[in-house]
Amino acid sequence: MNKTLFTIRTLFLALCVSGSWLVAYINPEYPLTNALLLGTGLGTLVILTDIMLEGFSLRGLTAITFGLAVGSLVAYMISASPLFEHGDPETLFISRLALFLSSMYLSTVIALRGKDEFSLVIPYIRFTPQKVDTSLAVVDTSALMDGRILSICASQFMKANLIVPQFVIDELKELAQLDDTKEKTRAYKGLETLGKLKAMPHISIKIHESDLDNPQQAENKIIFVAQSLKANLLTTDYNLGKMAEFHGIFWLNINDLAKSLNPEISVGEQIEVKLVKPGKEDGQAIGYMNDGSMVVVNGAGPLLHQTVNVEIISILPSGGGKMIFAQLPCVAATA
Repeated sequence: MNKTLFTIRTLFLALCVSGSWLVAYINPEYPLTNALLLGTGLGTLVILTDIMLEGFSLRGLTAITFGLAVGSLVAYMISASPLFEHGDPETLFISRLALFLSSMYLSTVIALRGKDEFSLVIPYIRFTPQKVDTSLAVVDTSALMDGRILSICASQFMKANLIVPQFVIDELKELAQLDDTKEKTRAYKGLETLGKLKAMPHISIKIHESDLDNPQQAENKIIFVAQSLKANLLTTDYNLGKMAEFHGIFWLNINDLAKSLNPEISVGEQIEVKLVKPGKEDGQAIGYMNDGSMVVVNGAGPLLHQTVNVEIISILPSGGGKMIFAQLPCVAATA
């Protein structure tokens, strides 16, 4: 990007110098040196102005244009009112000029302060054309770092256009710079997930450029974006989801989706489980199902660290979900 801008600026400056030389060539009475200095100075001034406006976005330009238009309209309507019908012409001219400048200034400032509300929805109008029911889903940091969104999108069950706010990406980049190895690893995983999502041809994912100038917590920012876009919220953060629910935003909880996809098991059914540690009682071994449920297998102590088929003999509810008691099929057959 920097090389492209440098090339464009160089070409623009060269065109300004060439144009000034052409003017001096067509008008011999105009000094060539003055023409070249004027062209170079004008080109340099424009380039310096471009550099000063480097952080100015198209969103800000749109807000300024809207503010100037509204300010001009308000000033015109007031100046055309009976208030300006009679009086000294010079006084009326100065009053109208002051009115135009003041109204355009105030309208522009108001538009810039509210540029997030003004321009949030505009880029996404094409997402919801008539007779097409396509929803938007704003993705937060936790969903990207979780990673399971990749499998969900790859399965093509996700029928929504994904929106990733720019401040979410910035937060991941900041976490990736921390000394905390755990947070750094999760941040890199989130950035990697985002890259893989963008590479999926059947997934529509857009980076929302609004960084929301007002200083506020990330939770409030993402809820504001979801509200403005009338979008759902895709997250694994339970507290954020409840906050979104309070604001009338439907939230998609990946953890709930994962739990709903776990098969229902019953007594007498056989399942496959890896035994990872010994149990409290002699001869017991413990394994875990995909949803985190503990499986206590009687008589499986010698088979520790192996994956075995077991038969369920009882299921007890627990604080973490449920606890499953099982035994080896050969034991069940003997009994």
